[in-house]
Amino acid sequence: MSIFRRRGSSQQQQEQENPELQSESKVSELKAALGPLSGRNSLYCTDACLRRYLEARNWNVDKAKKMLEETLSWRSTYKPEEIRWHEVAVEGETGKLFRANFHDRVGRTVLILKPGLQNTTSMDNQIKHLVYLMENAMLNLPEGQEEMAWLIDFTGWSFSTNVPVRTARDTINILQDHYPQRLAVAFLYTPPRIFEAFWKIVKYFMDPKTFQKVKFVYPKNKESVELMRSYFDVDNLPTEFGGKATMKYDHEDFSRLMAQDDVKAAKFWGFDEKSASVTTGHAVGATVAPEPA
Repeated sequence: MSIFRRRGSSQQQQEQENPELQSESKVSELKAALGPLSGRNSLYCTDACLRRYLEARNWNVDKAKKMLEETLSWRSTYKPEEIRWHEVAVEGETGKLFRANFHDRVGRTVLILKPGLQNTTSMDNQIKHLVYLMENAMLNLPEGQEEMAWLIDFTGWSFSTNVPVRTARDTINILQDHYPQRLAVAFLYTPPRIFEAFWKIVKYFMDPKTFQKVKFVYPKNKESVELMRSYFDVDNLPTEFGGKATMKYDHEDFSRLMAQDDVKAAKFWGFDEKSASVTTGHAVGATVAPEPA
C-alpha cells in the first residue's frame, strides 16, 4: 500500500511542477466526469474547450463541469450555431458590430464595436446579433487560437444610444457563462466622461478575470496607447483607434461574407444548408428579418 501512496504522491508532485501535465490531467478528469457525449455536444466539447472551462473555474473540475453542463443546456435551447445572418442582418446595417478584416499580433480574430451607431431597440435581437458574431468569430479563429480581441469605438455614444443596465448585465452573463476565456482583451477607445457612471454599475456584473481584460485607452495617455499597440500593428489598426489603416464598413460586402460563413458553419455542425444564396448573392438583402414592433 505504501508503494501506491508514494507513486500517487510522486505523480501529484510531477503535476504541480509541470503545469502542462496538470492541465492534461484535469482535462481527462473533466472528460470522464462528463461521460459520453454525442452530436453537437461532442463537437463543442473539445479538449481546448474543456481547458477553457477549467481555467474559468480555477481548475476545479466539479465547478467546471457544472458550468459546462449549464452551457450545453443553454446551447440546446438558444441554438446559437443555428442563427443565420439574415436573421440579424438588420442589426448590422450601421456597422455597430462586425468582424474585422485583420487580426491582432498573435492572430486573434478581432470584433469591432461602435455603440454610438445603435440602430434598433429590440434588446433580444441585439443580444442575438452579438451571439451570432461570437460564434462567427470562433469559427474563424486560426488553428490553435482560442481567444478573440475587441475594439470598442465610442464615437457618437450617448445615453440615448446606450443599452439598459439589465441588457448589459444579461449580455455580460452570456459571455462569461457560455463563452469563458474567449475574450483576450477589450480596448475601450476614448469613452466619454459620462460613460463612467454606466461603467461603475456594469463592472460589478463582471467576474475578476473578465474585468482585468477590459482596458481604457485615451490618445493623451501614452501608457494606454502603448498597451493597445502592443496587441496591434499600427498599420492594421484603423484610424478610429489611432492607427494608420482606413476602414469603411460595407454592409453588402459583409453580408456576402457572412452568408458564406453560414454555409461553413452548417458544414461544421453537421446540418444541411442551401448554398444558393451564397453563389447568387440575391437572398442576402431580401431575407433580412424586420425588427419587431
